Amino acid sequence: MTYMCNPIKMEYKYQFTDSRGLNVTYREAADPSMILFKGQYYLFPSMTAGFLVSDNLTEWTFHQLKDVPVYDYAPDVRVIGEYVYFSASSKSKNCSFYRTKDPINGAFEEIEGTFPFWDPNLFLDDDGRFYFYWGCSSVTPLYGVELNPDNMKPIGEPLALVQSNIAVIGYERNGENHLPRPAEEVEEMVKNYVKRNPDATEEFLQVIRKSLGNEDPYIEGAWMDKHNGKYYLQYSAPGTQYNVYADGVYVSDSPLGPFTLAKNNPYSYKPGGFLPGAGHGSTLEDRYGNWWHASTMRVSVNHIFERRIGLWPAGFDEDGELFCNQRYGDWPMRIDQASLDPWSNPEWMLLSYGKPAKASSCKDGKEASKATDENVQSWWKAATNEPGEWLEVDLKQACDVHAVQINFADDQLNLPLPEGAALQQVGEIRRYLDVRKHVTRWLLEGSVDGTDYFVLEDKSEADSDLPHDLVVIEGGAKVRYIRCTVKELPFNQAACISGLRVFGIGHGEQPKQAIAVQTVRLGELDLSVTWNELADAVGYNVLWGYSPDKLYHSHMVFGVNQLTIKALIKGEPVYVRVDSFNEVGITEGEVCEGVEIV
Repeated sequence: MTYMCNPIKMEYKYQFTDSRGLNVTYREAADPSMILFKGQYYLFPSMTAGFLVSDNLTEWTFHQLKDVPVYDYAPDVRVIGEYVYFSASSKSKNCSFYRTKDPINGAFEEIEGTFPFWDPNLFLDDDGRFYFYWGCSSVTPLYGVELNPDNMKPIGEPLALVQSNIAVIGYERNGENHLPRPAEEVEEMVKNYVKRNPDATEEFLQVIRKSLGNEDPYIEGAWMDKHNGKYYLQYSAPGTQYNVYADGVYVSDSPLGPFTLAKNNPYSYKPGGFLPGAGHGSTLEDRYGNWWHASTMRVSVNHIFERRIGLWPAGFDEDGELFCNQRYGDWPMRIDQASLDPWSNPEWMLLSYGKPAKASSCKDGKEASKATDENVQSWWKAATNEPGEWLEVDLKQACDVHAVQINFADDQLNLPLPEGAALQQVGEIRRYLDVRKHVTRWLLEGSVDGTDYFVLEDKSEADSDLPHDLVVIEGGAKVRYIRCTVKELPFNQAACISGLRVFGIGHGEQPKQAIAVQTVRLGELDLSVTWNELADAVGYNVLWGYSPDKLYHSHMVFGVNQLTIKALIKGEPVYVRVDSFNEVGITEGEVCEGVEIV
């Protein structure tokens, strides 16, 4: 068995960007295409200049890509016979297809394209016919067309397949938590941005205003699967910069439709927890018959495209509904090389939320407590970039610690372009993907009394750059204090940690059941859920679905006893359950129906 904790443990590559004269350096990986090829798992994300290979879905090895357009977004990869087919996005030129029999060691053969496309997806049907889907716009729909397998040219005219419908589909509405930002809030955010980036041009600030405002949703990220004779056309909405970035699904008896919105929607949705977002991805059946969904998670601090990759159990239920389990979607998960239960609860609980933290030093506004608030968008930052700066979390009592996730952040790395590097034009932005070898080195120690420390993991000499790393102590260790000492980071930057997250088993009893749960429909697309706060709960998971036995959606919250679900579908019933959790376990709530409309 092996363990993982989202975001997946991989080398997230840096890029240097010049957007209308504004330079920003940040990590990005998004829009993952995941395939099973010759017994191994391959993961192709945007803006990594390469791909990842794994035997077990937990440990990934990076390989650089050559002979394909690595600066084009949303790489699509499919296995067809002996070949891996590759394509990527461009609206300014005809996009080619590429294929190879050996992605690691072989060359890619180019098949010249005949039309531009964005967010491509190639699909091979059981009868040997090729179909192609694409689209990424707040104006135009997703399209589909059959392709000639000999030359990859369209057969017939493209068909419009999926269009946004925010009057009926709640989860397609733009904004953080699907709420539009008021104009005054947008302007305040722009002012704060200018304080940090005084050289920003007015033209670029207009782009920021548009991205922060309540524009129409983007409908994008097509992916097709076939299951039991049905075609499942998946897509993402409303925008990658939001915590509610999700994947929805339409179903048809034909690869080109007509398509009907599935009852379980959005099937991939993770608006809460440490690292939110679960849109624009791919769905894969593994060697053991398990289904997995890989998609994009949101950081979006240094740049709206500052993103990571998540992986979750998925599947089809007895009624053919596609689902994805993200209830505890950024907690450690055991992956056995066997058939798995996609709805199994985590073995270990979160121990570090809200716990006291201290550090060797810190910048104003970026105190040590930022590393235990379960928010990837805030972090501790050391006052210097000297080796040896440290961060420590006090669990307040010795606990059985089984895993520690260390999440490094980047804080306004506006760096000069490396010597000899050249910016590539990608849409409206020029960028350079940095494939040089960087290292992230640290020492993780534990202590029971705060005086005597023992090593939990030593990566002081590591030859890897893993900004999101997971240390597993499978047998457990009695620990109260967890200290991470930072030895070396890329670009000699000051240490920043957004989450020093500790998992295991605490002391006491499981929390009481959530009581006095009230659900009120606020309209066709919105539902208010309230409950009595529990003194013995660390947080809550609000589950919902269109049937009491299909509570496939979830939103994890901390420190509140109210949630407004704004991801409903007009005309569909909704059932809700509020689960409470603490450092010992999870207590399921009672299922209730949201029926009253005000």
